[in-house]
Amino acid sequence: MSDRPAADRPLRTLVYSDDVDTREAVVLALGRRVHPDLPVLEYVECATEPAVIRTIDAGGIDLVILDGEAVPAGGLGIARQLKDEIYQCPPVLVITGRPQDAWLATWSRAEAAVPHPIDPLRLAEVVIGLVRARLAGPAYAAPTPAP
Repeated sequence: MSDRPAADRPLRTLVYSDDVDTREAVVLALGRRVHPDLPVLEYVECATEPAVIRTIDAGGIDLVILDGEAVPAGGLGIARQLKDEIYQCPPVLVITGRPQDAWLATWSRAEAAVPHPIDPLRLAEVVIGLVRARLAGPAYAAPTPAP
């Protein structure tokens, strides 16, 4: 069984921040459909690290967006933990405190980073790239015709 999402179902997107305004900014920036050619997004909001871990462990998450500035557990540390502990972890995007902190996303093993304040166009562009890469994975390769 593949952990890749089916192209005909909503993409479950986990959004983590201890700040409800940050979670709302992410959801509003991306909307329900980030691009006409991609499936709709369905959001799962988490305000604590235990909720993130519990939700990811339960499965069915296609994309993870973590606030690197969240307290007491920052998204960068959570990203690294997820990458260390979750087999075939979904792609992770971290929201950093400033553009100069992008190197921290590399340390955390996140696939992408965008800085605060959230630029809706930049966030959408990055999410589109992550979702397309996930959908284009081996589970979506065209079937090989039988000989």
